[in-house]
Amino acid sequence: MTATMPADLIRPQIRALSAYPVPSSQGLVKLDAMENPYEWPASLQTAWAERLSTVAMNRYPDPQGTRLALALRRVMQVPESARVMLGNGSDELIQILLMAVASPGRVIMAPEPGFVMYRMIALWLGLEFVGVPLNEDFSLDRPAMERALDTHQPAVLFLAYPNNPTGNRWSRRDVEALLDRAPGLVVLDEAYGPFADDSFLPDVGRFERLLVMRTVSKLGLAGLRLGYLCGPPSWMDELEKVRLPYNVNVLTQVAAEFALDHHEVLDQQAAAIRRDREPLSQALEGMPGVTPFPSEANFILFRVPQGKGRQVFEGIRDRGVLIKDLSGQGGLLADCLRVTVGTPEENQHFLKALEGSLASAT
Repeated sequence: MTATMPADLIRPQIRALSAYPVPSSQGLVKLDAMENPYEWPASLQTAWAERLSTVAMNRYPDPQGTRLALALRRVMQVPESARVMLGNGSDELIQILLMAVASPGRVIMAPEPGFVMYRMIALWLGLEFVGVPLNEDFSLDRPAMERALDTHQPAVLFLAYPNNPTGNRWSRRDVEALLDRAPGLVVLDEAYGPFADDSFLPDVGRFERLLVMRTVSKLGLAGLRLGYLCGPPSWMDELEKVRLPYNVNVLTQVAAEFALDHHEVLDQQAAAIRRDREPLSQALEGMPGVTPFPSEANFILFRVPQGKGRQVFEGIRDRGVLIKDLSGQGGLLADCLRVTVGTPEENQHFLKALEGSLASAT
């Protein structure tokens, strides 16, 4: 019998893709993944460990995450009319959404550059993905979006609010216009909501096809892999049929509930990140050849001199700091790099590394 090879069974669309790369940060100041740089106070860590010690590891978790969902409702002020679905990070929620609508000829749409998982998961599922280019300043091209909606009639439109990797937040007026025009679901991805000046979460229920997706990762709980989706019961009941049972493990549920009971610590850390974002942006503005872009997230996208993106990134890494190199994507992101807002000390380390790298790249 002839041995079966991957090419015999794996779909050509999958074989044509590359796995999502996660670089090693060993020995480096890690400012590449939009993580909260702050740990919990020692007293809180001790109380958290005591709480985890009571978990019955021999039992399956609550399949609905009932207590955690109630805590999210209370702390995040989820409207009473909305249902809450928990996911293993936002990625799983995106997958659930797209699995539920997957059908031959269906289109998924998002502005680009945007969060790469919208495109990747759509392609995994055999859906067509349409990316609508942003303007040169990374603002939303509303006329282009409206034309694309009319032409492609997408089943799902993703709008990251604020956007990743650009950091800017779209005009509420533009988003509401797209909500009115879109023929299918509109998912507002508010992963960076804790650092932004606006949210559509209170509007769930006001717009018939609006869902709002969030995560606790950027708040300081990235290791828990917990996302949540809020929407009208009519939509959430259907999506629930696709969610795998026990998709959020018991340790995540208990740890996240504990953290939400002490959310004031997370709120203070988010406020510190927002506070430190401005001087970091101003320092970037003061560097010759560097152009930072406005951000309402916990990171800043910036452009370096033409043709120097990869070289500057490597120079920063060689000086002990890992950020995100987006320059290889070309187009609007040509020569663009992205840095997470860290502690004041980490930010200074990064600025010094960037300064040295720019000097050696000229």
